[in-house]
Amino acid sequence: MTACHVRRLSLTQFRSYRAASVTTRGDLVVLAGPNGAGKTNCLEAISFLSPGRGLRRATLEDVADNQGNGAWAVSAEVEGALGLATLGTGIEAPAPDGSSTPRRCRIDREPVGSAAAFGDHLRMVWLTPAMDGLFMGAASERRRFFDRLVLAVDSGHTGRVSALERSLRSRNRLLEERNYDSHWLDAIERETAELAVAVAALRGETLTRLAAMLRTRGAVSAFPSAQIALDGWIENALRDEPATAVEDHYRKQLRDNRARDAAAGRTLDGPHLTDLQVVYAPKQMPAKDASTGEQKALLIGLVLAHATLVSEMTGITPLLLLDEVAAHLDPQRRAALFKELSDLGAQVWMTGADPSQFVDVGPSADVFNVDAGQITRREGA
Repeated sequence: MTACHVRRLSLTQFRSYRAASVTTRGDLVVLAGPNGAGKTNCLEAISFLSPGRGLRRATLEDVADNQGNGAWAVSAEVEGALGLATLGTGIEAPAPDGSSTPRRCRIDREPVGSAAAFGDHLRMVWLTPAMDGLFMGAASERRRFFDRLVLAVDSGHTGRVSALERSLRSRNRLLEERNYDSHWLDAIERETAELAVAVAALRGETLTRLAAMLRTRGAVSAFPSAQIALDGWIENALRDEPATAVEDHYRKQLRDNRARDAAAGRTLDGPHLTDLQVVYAPKQMPAKDASTGEQKALLIGLVLAHATLVSEMTGITPLLLLDEVAAHLDPQRRAALFKELSDLGAQVWMTGADPSQFVDVGPSADVFNVDAGQITRREGA
């Protein structure tokens, strides 16, 4: 089993960091400091070493230091699935005409096509306070959360989801034309159906395995188990029908619903609308009806189960980024969390404003003070 580790992290003009670096020694890394000091910014920088827009879903321009010239860079020496490597990403300063510059990604200082290549080295999962309202919020947020879980299993998932979204946009634009080319639309719908089934199939496989892991962990974890399901007809149809049959069905549905979708200005059916349903298992009630504390504990249990699943499925123990994870846990559950994280064997980066939250983290943890864009190792840590 290979565990992903960030051994050294360097930030240049990234949000509140003009220039900062962190060298780690252990599996549990704690960033402690007052609100607004830059703890979450550090986790966000690490999250850019994976496909996508990071844990805040920020634009590339938004993460640049507002006192700088618009450029930023994140670099890390990592120990991952392919051994030691240096990963780097960032953007250069905007051109004189103000036009944005593309994101650049490098592995061992050699350019790569996109951040998707980082997935060969690092797998990561994160949990942030913004996710606390996941069960009460929109289906799109739960779908995005689950797709991040799938991505940790298959690093190509985000690319397929993005390709599906592009194909759906192409179909919607063509339907806006009064005299569209039906042959061209047929081709787009064929591509859409192929991508839809590919996305849905991996979601369904991940859900089945994660549901089993949650049942297994339910009896031994301090965090409550969940019963999960996907509310999407394509994902559910794939459990009983061949992929080719489901693909044909969806392609026919797209063709039959052209007039309806044209009137709506969007495609009204497909895996781009799938929802994740979660039940709080100890009380057999929808997660949205659980208390705030129960929902937080449920999310932590989901993430822990998922990290274990990724380890079993891929042989790679993912990196965990847990922002303010201990803030609303009682002392007993905090101690249980640190114990389960230690047993997982992953490198875990945690943040917190109150240093007392981490008294049970253990003597081997790396504890850093974060303040005013500076990260310093705590004396004795």
